[in-house]
Amino acid sequence: MNRTTLTFFGAVAALAAVTGVAAVTVPSEPAKSAAKTAERLPVQRSTLVCPSPTSSEVGETTYTAFTPQGKGGANGSQKSAGKSTADMLPASGSATGGSGGKKDEKKDEKGKKGGKDAKGGKDPKDPQDPKGTAKPVISAQEPGKPVTATTDSSDAPALIGSADGALAPGWSVQQTTTISAGSGRGVQGLTCAAPDTSLWFPGASTGKSRQDYVHLTNPDSTPAVVDLELYGKDGRIKAPTGEGINVPPRSTVPVLLSTLASQQADDVVLHVAARSGRVGAAVQASDEKAGGDWLSASAEAASGAVFPGVPADATSVRLVAFAPGGSDADLKVKLAGKSSSFTPAGHESLHVKSGMMATADLGDVTRGEAGSLLLTSEGGSGKVVAALRVTRGKGDKQETAFIPATRPIEERGTVADNRAKGTTLSLVAPEKDAEVKVTSSAGSEGGTPVSKNYTVKAGTTLAVEPPQPGGGKGAFGVTVEKTSGGPVYASRMLALPEGGVPMFTVQTLPDDRGTVEVPEAEQRLSLLND
Repeated sequence: MNRTTLTFFGAVAALAAVTGVAAVTVPSEPAKSAAKTAERLPVQRSTLVCPSPTSSEVGETTYTAFTPQGKGGANGSQKSAGKSTADMLPASGSATGGSGGKKDEKKDEKGKKGGKDAKGGKDPKDPQDPKGTAKPVISAQEPGKPVTATTDSSDAPALIGSADGALAPGWSVQQTTTISAGSGRGVQGLTCAAPDTSLWFPGASTGKSRQDYVHLTNPDSTPAVVDLELYGKDGRIKAPTGEGINVPPRSTVPVLLSTLASQQADDVVLHVAARSGRVGAAVQASDEKAGGDWLSASAEAASGAVFPGVPADATSVRLVAFAPGGSDADLKVKLAGKSSSFTPAGHESLHVKSGMMATADLGDVTRGEAGSLLLTSEGGSGKVVAALRVTRGKGDKQETAFIPATRPIEERGTVADNRAKGTTLSLVAPEKDAEVKVTSSAGSEGGTPVSKNYTVKAGTTLAVEPPQPGGGKGAFGVTVEKTSGGPVYASRMLALPEGGVPMFTVQTLPDDRGTVEVPEAEQRLSLLND
């Protein structure tokens, strides 16, 4: 079952409760034989998990939560019963089990203390907190207005949260940690993700210079049992200690990948497979010399892959791909640059054997021009999952980030924690010209949203600074809406240089799936007859 399946059925179940009300009355006319067209409606509930951010004593983490305006939002047509909520609470089984860190003492527009405990709400549904005494670490108030919270605690907990009503469609939470020194030094950014039952992480490592932890977080009230499978260039790597890992309800379990297998490898592919339940997962990669970042799961296996937003000044780009099915994959490699696509010299194609990993060191493939890597099938080959490891800087001034293969934006993609300086939005249209509308929300400290339209030419990458909110300050949300044309993919780079180190992180913008198709339902009493 892929990452989207649970989200889809969860949304259908929630919406069915709404649409089913009209089906109680017996229809006055005979039912039509032809099926009625499904309607796209806003999702009613979204669930996200964020891993524990860092154990460093010199790290500081900013959380930013944002729901875009639009369908289901403040300007949309969705009608929700009762007040909408969007809260992230500490996982009960985290290191501290508490709120984890200092409060943000900035004032919000109502004059109350904002930040981590801004809402001061409770979660009476949490079985680990039956009295409902847990306070949200961050709580969104209304669509279109991002909120932030900070912590410098080295034992800040993992977070589990949900949004409902008008705050559910497109709800996004960004976790951005800056570590000034030590292993993993740099910016470690992550878009908190929905839980799933099968997640692939190409580009993980069990090598000497890396410390990679996979964080497993169970958002539900029942235990989850997870298998951690490792794959290398020769296939499956024996990792018996990775089998049958128990993740208690509403808890998080970090696992150091190098402890799972006796052999060390600079590149491995990790598969997180849930035997029962579901988990949110992300890999925290820390390098002794090259900094570190979070590795998010790759898009589901496909016959090709798109990696938007390779920085113009990338000094090293490494591709890791894996074919999980029963067929080998033969892929053409291209880079979509500013004005056209071209094949990197010496890397025209990549062959990936079934059940095995393949890598390619592309060097400084962008050569001073921002681009996007494209993998396309060479005629009926197998499917792959893949990711890029991107390095900026040289010597002891290196910093690393990851770009996993991502899904296209079908309607809208959303990313939180954008800043006035250092934010670059990359858009790529692999097949045909595409028209998009980019909207920057109000800032977390006020302002007004601003929109701008862009045309992305076929086979090219457009790298731009998103429009700045009018008269606002603080972090802001960015949404990308496809208005016409072919498929478009997007990513956001956040650069926060410090001490001569080009610290940065990259987050992809897959479709936020704020709406879902729901077929019209009606009562058929004839089904009750024998």
